[in-house]
Amino acid sequence: MLLKNKILKDTIMLTVMQLFLDSASLLLNAFITRRLGTSAMGIISLTGSFLMLAGTISNGNAFLCTSRLISEELGKEHKNPNKILFSGLRLCLILSITVSVALFCFSGLIGDKFLHSSNMSRAIRLMPTALIPGAFSACFKGYFNAFRKSSVTAAADILDFAARSAVIIIITLTAHNPSEGSICGIMISGFAAGSCVSLTYLLIVFAKQHKKYTDKASLSFSKYISFALPIMAGGIITSALSSTNDALIPITLRQYGDSVSDALSRFGIFEAIVIPTLFFPSVVLCSMSGIIVSESARAAAAGNSERIRSISKRLIDYTLVFAIFAAAVLMKFGSEIGNLIGGGELAGRMISVMSPVVPFIYLEIILEALIKGMGLQGFSSLNYLAEYAMRISVVLIFIPRFGFYGIAASYYASNIMGNCSRLVKVIRHTGIKLNPLKSIIMPVGYSFLTMGAVELLMRIVGADGGAIPEIAAFIVLWGAAYFAIFRFFTGISLFGGKKGKKSRGIFVEDAQ
Repeated sequence: MLLKNKILKDTIMLTVMQLFLDSASLLLNAFITRRLGTSAMGIISLTGSFLMLAGTISNGNAFLCTSRLISEELGKEHKNPNKILFSGLRLCLILSITVSVALFCFSGLIGDKFLHSSNMSRAIRLMPTALIPGAFSACFKGYFNAFRKSSVTAAADILDFAARSAVIIIITLTAHNPSEGSICGIMISGFAAGSCVSLTYLLIVFAKQHKKYTDKASLSFSKYISFALPIMAGGIITSALSSTNDALIPITLRQYGDSVSDALSRFGIFEAIVIPTLFFPSVVLCSMSGIIVSESARAAAAGNSERIRSISKRLIDYTLVFAIFAAAVLMKFGSEIGNLIGGGELAGRMISVMSPVVPFIYLEIILEALIKGMGLQGFSSLNYLAEYAMRISVVLIFIPRFGFYGIAASYYASNIMGNCSRLVKVIRHTGIKLNPLKSIIMPVGYSFLTMGAVELLMRIVGADGGAIPEIAAFIVLWGAAYFAIFRFFTGISLFGGKKGKKSRGIFVEDAQ
């Protein structure tokens, strides 16, 4: 019961934090778009994609590595998690210095080939100021996540975003007709400020709260590297393929006939408006993903297959129920949302078009957390490789022929293929059995049934559904009706258990 309360509390706290950060991020994107234009947003999106790639290489996917390996260390009788952390920090230092030297040496080539501008070399040389503190921050966040101190990682993320946003907003407000290099520099300066502030906070908390251990760690530095390599490889492959895909979109849009400015503008709308909107309802799942990695890693280290099976079954069922409703909301109100956050008609139309793929996107969050927690990094890396090969192939074939809608085709093809593979892998590995009627068909039927009922109610009270308060009221009533009717007919509550029985919750240890 104590474990249930702790994880439920952490999930709620992380959800609120993630909701705040995602909302603020959308507002920040809308501010930049209105202030600098959609073309500048495209440049910032490309810069962010490359910075993410450089960051993943420089930190070696440190959050996931330290979180999982320290969680496994804590599950052993004789342990020293601090030494595992210091091994992670040592590896990050080596990787960060290597990447920083490479950026200085090849800044001109990177600006010309990846960011499509030869004027960005100076800004690229600023990246180490963000990469090195960012790598160390990722290690400490993984450490605190493994100890189930989610409030620390949440506070670090908030401080990171606050500092980054403040720097970006201040520089943006004072900039007059900034060049491409200046726009790139704005992005990097913001990330550097956020990483430094976050790291400072984490160091202070670690100095105050860390516990001393006298036992010998189960992993030496060389063993840490050998265990971390598969995790690192998965993250680096994913980030590299994602960055390649992002770099190809403006190129293929130009092949379709768009100008350089239009291509960057459309890419900016997609990356800064459409994708964040599609992911926005997934804040609960994103908040849970780090906890899932830690909990499934502990269960795997203890050989508790029944616990892994129970967690997996409940998470997949609840994710599908929630994701289908979210997809229905985005499909109905896509146009209104696109206009509200500054993306215009094009963004609204794309949100509605892409909403049916949302359940697959949300499944990825949960399935990847389970897969990595169970130590199946090899499958994860191969699956990401196949998924991005599919996405890039569709980008190269469809965007030159169909323009902006080719991007939607690439997301449909890759997400359906990749997440069906993940689902099959989890089912086979855990032995769980899914009920398509309860998990898919019934939620789809209930979403349209309750939508029709709420539309009738809104017409009766004289609301046309066009104003923002009316849209918000519609969604709240729709959600309440949807989850109430699902609860009534299936007897399943949010955290497990049947009607009339005590709920054990998703993460609670099953009785032995």
